[in-house]
Amino acid sequence: MLTKPWIEGPLELLKHGIEHLQLGSDFDTRIAMISIDNGVELMIKTYLGLPSRVTGITGLSRKKYEEISQNFPYLLDGFEKFAPDKIVGIELGDIEWLHRLRNQLYHEGNGITVERGKVEGYAEIAKILFSNLFEDSVEDLIGNIAPSLVGEFFSRWASLEQELIRLKDKHAIGSSRRFEPPTMLVRQLEQIDILPASFVQQFNLVRQFRNELAHGLATPSASDLKDYTTAIKKLLKTVNEL
Repeated sequence: MLTKPWIEGPLELLKHGIEHLQLGSDFDTRIAMISIDNGVELMIKTYLGLPSRVTGITGLSRKKYEEISQNFPYLLDGFEKFAPDKIVGIELGDIEWLHRLRNQLYHEGNGITVERGKVEGYAEIAKILFSNLFEDSVEDLIGNIAPSLVGEFFSRWASLEQELIRLKDKHAIGSSRRFEPPTMLVRQLEQIDILPASFVQQFNLVRQFRNELAHGLATPSASDLKDYTTAIKKLLKTVNEL
C-alpha cells in the first residue's frame, strides 16, 4: 500500500521502466530508459510542488515553480537550490547527462540504441532519488525487483555520502555552498586532518568506478562490483569510527 498519495505517479513510471529493463530486449531497454527518465522528472516536480508543510521548503513561489518546471536543466537548478539535502547519493550532472541521452532515444526513433549498463545505472540513481524524496523504498513498494550487485553498490555509495555529511556536521565545517559534492567534503575533511590521505586516494578510485558505472561507460564483472562494494564498506567503517 502506498504511504503517500503523491508518489503513485512517479512510482508507476519507475515500475514500468524496471519491468521493461528486466525483459532484456533492445526495444525494452529503450522503453525502460524513457520511462525511468520520465519518472525522475516527475518525482522532482512532484516533490517541489508539494505544500511547504510537507517538504519544509520555503521561498519557492508557485510562479517560480512553474518557471523551473518548463526546462529540465532549470528544474535541476531549482532542485539543487531548494532541496539540497535530497541530493545525497546522486549527482545531478549524471541525471542531466542521462536525460539528454533519453531525449535522443525519444526524438530520433528506433534507430538509436542504448547500452543496458546505462539504463541499469539510471534505474539505481532513480531508486535512490525516490527514497530521498519520499522516504520509501521502490523495492518495498513494488516488490518484484531482484537484488543486484549494481543496486548494492549504489546503495552503499549513498550511505557513504550520508556518513561524510554527518562527519562534516560533527566537526562544524562551514561553507557558503548549500550543497557540496562528496569530493569537496572529503577534501575539506582531509585538510583538517580528519581523513587520512590513504582514505582520499581510495575514495577517488571508488568514485571513478561509480561514475563510469552510472554513465554506462564500463561493464564491470560481478567480481569487480563485489570488490568495489567491499571497498565502500571499508571506507564506511573508517568514517563511522571517526
